[in-house]
Amino acid sequence: MRRVAVSVAVSALAVSAAACGKAGDDDNAGDSSTTGSGGKSIGLLLPDNVTARYEKFDKPYFEAKVKELCGDCTVSYANAAADPAKQAQQMSSMVTKGVKVIVVSAQDSAAIKSSIASAVSKGVKVVAYDRLAQGPVSAYVSFDNVKVGELQGQALLDALGSKATPKSKVVMINGDDADPNAAQFKEGAHKVLDGKVDIAYEQSGLWKDTVAAQKMSAAITQLGAKNIAGVYAANDGMAGGIANTLKGAGISNIPLTGQDAELAAIQRIVANTQSATVYKPYKGEADNAAELAVNLLQGKDIKALADTEVTSGSGDKVQAKLLTPVSVTVKNIKDTVVKDGLYTVADICTADYAAACKKAGLQ
Repeated sequence: MRRVAVSVAVSALAVSAAACGKAGDDDNAGDSSTTGSGGKSIGLLLPDNVTARYEKFDKPYFEAKVKELCGDCTVSYANAAADPAKQAQQMSSMVTKGVKVIVVSAQDSAAIKSSIASAVSKGVKVVAYDRLAQGPVSAYVSFDNVKVGELQGQALLDALGSKATPKSKVVMINGDDADPNAAQFKEGAHKVLDGKVDIAYEQSGLWKDTVAAQKMSAAITQLGAKNIAGVYAANDGMAGGIANTLKGAGISNIPLTGQDAELAAIQRIVANTQSATVYKPYKGEADNAAELAVNLLQGKDIKALADTEVTSGSGDKVQAKLLTPVSVTVKNIKDTVVKDGLYTVADICTADYAAACKKAGLQ
């Protein structure tokens, strides 16, 4: 397995956790968590409750795998609701109540560094999940994020077809610059797009559909509606906001990318208002994180699981497991998200999408 060095700038990371059992502590109001019992307790901290995947997929998959691997383990869960300070409090609370391993998707990779260092100084092991947190983490589980960006860029070129020329104006709406993953998606996309099209407008959408919509509106004003050949959106949430702006401006039938394989994005792909997304099989990511957490809890070696190495923004070398993402277009919906059980055809093909589904061969 090749070794990967990932340089990460000061980053915004989101942290969340999946849990079974009773409702949470006073300082984690609104979070579901178990109280944990010392050495058998694992924490899961997820970054926000806006991105659909965390609560719907990552959390339950993580819970189920921990239960499978360690029947008497408990899981404490908290969601930062996109608030780095809240996440720091959640981590401190878990350490105080005796959680021995914490899996965290950092809302802010730099801000969480001191909390991680404090936890580690008290004998807690920390696993960075999906986003590479700074500080002395024991392991990292994510996808090859540069590859994600490459898939997005290639999907955009494929959708443009013969219109992909060095003069074709493309709008690029990236993720939050403080998120190291966003920098890697951007790197991969530029690797594919640079020289093939003209990236005429590029801004950060901060992972927010409303911000992305505003940026798209500004791009239309600056470039002119008729002059935009395609749009790169770093994730599906932002693609949704952009799609609405394009529709409002009377712009149709131009390529639009995304990422995360959200249900709404799959439906937009069926309806031809989004060209592609990137499917990152969340079960594999959550399962690997759970296995690493249980192994660390039990004092087992993790090198066989975390078989490569990355470098965080704080310069720490971290054992890592990087999984392979998959590009999804209308042609392979059945063979990806449906086959894996992420969604059923019925989930996708609601009444509003019945005709489009039939045309796409889903019904």
